[in-house]
Amino acid sequence: MKDLIIQKYGGSSVSDIEKIKNVAKKIIQTKQEGKDVIVVVSAMGDTTDSLTEMAYAISERPKEREMDILLSTGEQISIALLAIAIHSMGYDVISLTGPQCGIVTSDRYNKARIDEIHTKRIRKELKQGKIVIVAGFQGINHKMDITTLGRGGSDTTAVALAAALKANLCQIYTDVDGIYTSDPRIVPNAKLIPSISYDEVLELASLGAKILHPRSIELADKYKVPLEVRSSFHHHKGTTIKEDAKMEKVFIRGISLDENIGKISVLEVPDKPGIAFQLFSSLASLDIHVDMIVQNVNRNGVNDISFTVSMDELQEAIEVAQKFAFKVNANKVIYDKAVAKLSVVGTGVLDNAEIASNFFESLFELGINIQMISTSEIKISCIIDKEKGKEALKYMYQKFNI
Repeated sequence: MKDLIIQKYGGSSVSDIEKIKNVAKKIIQTKQEGKDVIVVVSAMGDTTDSLTEMAYAISERPKEREMDILLSTGEQISIALLAIAIHSMGYDVISLTGPQCGIVTSDRYNKARIDEIHTKRIRKELKQGKIVIVAGFQGINHKMDITTLGRGGSDTTAVALAAALKANLCQIYTDVDGIYTSDPRIVPNAKLIPSISYDEVLELASLGAKILHPRSIELADKYKVPLEVRSSFHHHKGTTIKEDAKMEKVFIRGISLDENIGKISVLEVPDKPGIAFQLFSSLASLDIHVDMIVQNVNRNGVNDISFTVSMDELQEAIEVAQKFAFKVNANKVIYDKAVAKLSVVGTGVLDNAEIASNFFESLFELGINIQMISTSEIKISCIIDKEKGKEALKYMYQKFNI
């Protein structure tokens, strides 16, 4: 039985015809090595953003169902063009949309979750010796409507297919060489990480590193899918993601900055049992991911509750918070878009007193106020002013001398 390789190419990797041809050559090379190949592709370049802009130029609140039908067309363009390129080079290939390849999702539009994958069609095409090109980011729900998977949907598609088909390897091709210790666009001397664990890369991804979406890493960890992050434009080895990867004598794997967040505060919330549950269950029902949460000490029978969400969910979260505040007779809701999350990540970080000390000392030396703090076994995060974020990232990178 042949090894099965899943490859995923992001929008920047297929942003024009020449790049599509180059990707086709990479795929053919893998096929020539005697492997079965399934390729997951994102929309070309800024196609998704352009389609979204057109929709909002027509309506301030386009229907979610119609947005999914619209946005799913971006990936369909990519898979068709890539299949045409591979066929022109003499190889048997077929392109399949998410629904065609059996990806069944929840009924929610824009942020659907994959419920199951019927692999019969894909297995049949592979058995016939074809390269299979799959549209990322999309599936079909139980109402037979097209759905999209939200941010990072193509990563999630690739890993889900790898899990369902028990692939030998899932390769994520992007416009960088792999996962770095920090953002190389901000920190030029950031180093490539050759190997990293699921837990560590999940923290980096959820804290602002933009290489992989957290949902895809959670899936990979759950089903133990071997992952590689590699460049579409070079032949460098990249980064391997696997269970219990270790780097000798290294505590810190990376320092990340997430500027794509907003902070919401509900002021003077009555201090009663179940009050916080009402707020966060309402947010969860809309699939709004809440990151950091702080509730201050009770004073005169009321608390302030603050939390952070991604910018693309901020407006929806504000509306939920305002309805909650009115319902429980809280004072008011305020929000702040000018914040960023700075984090240090690595196995044993929290248990190493020197790392925590250096982290907070760096912010003190820069005169940066900390608004919120969150910790886990492998990370320390804080919310600071966005305008100070890049300065803090560079300074801290030098401080830790990664």
